[in-house]
Amino acid sequence: MKQLLWISVALALSGNVSAQTKTYTASDKAIKLAQSMILVDGHIDVPYRLQEKWVDVTKATADGDFDYPRAKAGGLNAPFMSIYIPASLDSSAQSTALAHQLIDYVEAIVGRAPEKFAIAKTVADVEAQFAKGLISLPMGMENGSPIQGSLDNLRQFYQRGIRYITLAHSMSNHISDSSYDLRRKWKGLSPFGKQLVPEMNKLGIMVDISHVSDAAFYQAIELSSAPVIASHSSLRSFTPGFERNMDDDMLKALAANGGVIMINFGSTFVDQQSRAWRTKLSAQRDIVKQQHGEDSAEFKDYEAKYRQAAPFPYANVDTVIEHIEHVVKLVGIDHVGLGSDYDGVGDSLPVGLKDVSSYPNLVQGLLDKGYSEADIDKILGKNLLRVWRQVEQVAAQSKSKV
Repeated sequence: MKQLLWISVALALSGNVSAQTKTYTASDKAIKLAQSMILVDGHIDVPYRLQEKWVDVTKATADGDFDYPRAKAGGLNAPFMSIYIPASLDSSAQSTALAHQLIDYVEAIVGRAPEKFAIAKTVADVEAQFAKGLISLPMGMENGSPIQGSLDNLRQFYQRGIRYITLAHSMSNHISDSSYDLRRKWKGLSPFGKQLVPEMNKLGIMVDISHVSDAAFYQAIELSSAPVIASHSSLRSFTPGFERNMDDDMLKALAANGGVIMINFGSTFVDQQSRAWRTKLSAQRDIVKQQHGEDSAEFKDYEAKYRQAAPFPYANVDTVIEHIEHVVKLVGIDHVGLGSDYDGVGDSLPVGLKDVSSYPNLVQGLLDKGYSEADIDKILGKNLLRVWRQVEQVAAQSKSKV
């Protein structure tokens, strides 16, 4: 009876048929716009994908969400390569070593195909490389764990090209509490975290508040003398109770700071039905684990059976655009960008946005909503470049005072 109950509940959560069956076709105009503008994506997990299984993304690949041909087709020319460090490595030298290894991978991509890719450490780099037809690869560190409480490490990562740092990930670390971690060890930022934010300002590293707790967000905003970013977050008003996303008061504070939220494409980030499906799966799977054990066939087969009984309710392009529109209506066009989380959210990507070739579908949706080409240009990249440039200016002013 219990099994029948959860299957019926799961089926009720999977009824997003229109999203799963809708198709998207970008016009020639949308494709041209995507390919003619500087398109910045705040968060793409290629380096960790290569850590798990090396593939040559300078050529077409059979799996994953990113490679050179698909990036060119989609108009993506400035994807931030995420130097992602799992929270399981927090407080270990291994986290620092892995960060350097992942940076090595990004450098290897450029080394394999310098006629296709280039490392970007400044806004000027991105603009110059765009003019040459190259795809810029700026880097952001997802999880500040590799800093290990050392400002020397911070400076070394800056020298290697890290231009934003997501202060924490799925657990509270030595810098900040995480939105996923209920312990709230620091009640926001740690003493070192409060020292770190101004140091990032001085160097020219953007402060990324994706993943941190609400208290840490407000403390970072207060301490930062430069605009901050949310490199891959969406809106809590669409996913009530999901603290990983930002609420409206946070958006207003972010805008007052001059910052930008870069919308995460993952279905569970943008759609409440998808979020509920995932939450239900996790809860039921935990019950099966407790009853039968982690090594049991029941536990290992559980997710496949759940998916068969209740297919995942994917979001779509329109769902993502709803998040963009909410930001625009609440705080204005200057404070929203794109942070897809490609190669980082698995199979939860929305219909019409399945890989980096899909940005023209988003552009088409914005055109259909009446957005001007100038406003689309801001969403695709100019907003983030404006913040990055301001962060560079704050750093330059700090150095001039020394």
